[in-house]
Amino acid sequence: MNGYINLLKPPGMSSGAAVAVVKRLTGERVGHAGTLDPEAAGVLPIMIGRATRVLDYFTDKSKSYAAQIAFAGATDTQDAQGVLVTPCEKVPCREEIENMLPSFTGIIMQRPPAYSAIKIGGKPLYALARKGEMVEAKKRETEIRSLTLGQQVAEDAYMLYVDCGSGTYIRTLCHDIGMALDAPAHMRFLLRTRHGSFSIEQCVTVEEVMQAAQEGEMDKLLLPMDYPLQEMKRLDVDEKYAVPVKNGAKLPLQLMPDAAENEIFRVYLNGVLCGLYRKDEEVLHCCIGLYHE
Repeated sequence: MNGYINLLKPPGMSSGAAVAVVKRLTGERVGHAGTLDPEAAGVLPIMIGRATRVLDYFTDKSKSYAAQIAFAGATDTQDAQGVLVTPCEKVPCREEIENMLPSFTGIIMQRPPAYSAIKIGGKPLYALARKGEMVEAKKRETEIRSLTLGQQVAEDAYMLYVDCGSGTYIRTLCHDIGMALDAPAHMRFLLRTRHGSFSIEQCVTVEEVMQAAQEGEMDKLLLPMDYPLQEMKRLDVDEKYAVPVKNGAKLPLQLMPDAAENEIFRVYLNGVLCGLYRKDEEVLHCCIGLYHE
């Protein structure tokens, strides 16, 4: 079994627990793309079998979120599960928030939160924080492609709609917006609506996955291994190249003469994805072999 399940992760379940459920049901090697915090919900691509090799080659790693920013004070975790550390005395009005959002759009710098999986000295920050060691991570660059203020959903909270690059912390974004407005805030709710090619409209629930497994129809939920690779060029080879393709061996440059140096593309045999190749000087090298009987 090789491919992806576009899972709708429910709040209260960790990404690791979601992987464990699918692994138990399939007996295959399983991984996930883009960790969601336990209390967050939404799109969690689950990779099964040989698809676990493909994550680094996803052509679109951007993500979209619907988040609730609560001007109810800053917390130590930057979300609603944390302890209040700085109260908010006045909720900003819509106009004040909207005027601030352009400052958080484009390429920005973020400092990963103390309670995150970022590792320092080989240890995740959240593990250090739980021991009372609040280590400050270095700021890093991320991209906010669009940032829109939605409806007011409570006296102290608004919806935020975010389209961003990989590695963006939405709870940090909420925290930083609050600090910039002198109105300490945290993220009260988070729903990921898109992860690259995977959208919430095509998601399946944990219950649907379990039902499909019980009925022996897991394959009906699987998206193909090339699903997140559609922007790559495609090369179909004929049977005389079957042996090298199946074994991840080199292919002659003449098969892809217009490939740019180090460009990665998909290689198919009889319509089946067999590997990802790249041009390397005068030959085509296999980056990752995906052939299976």
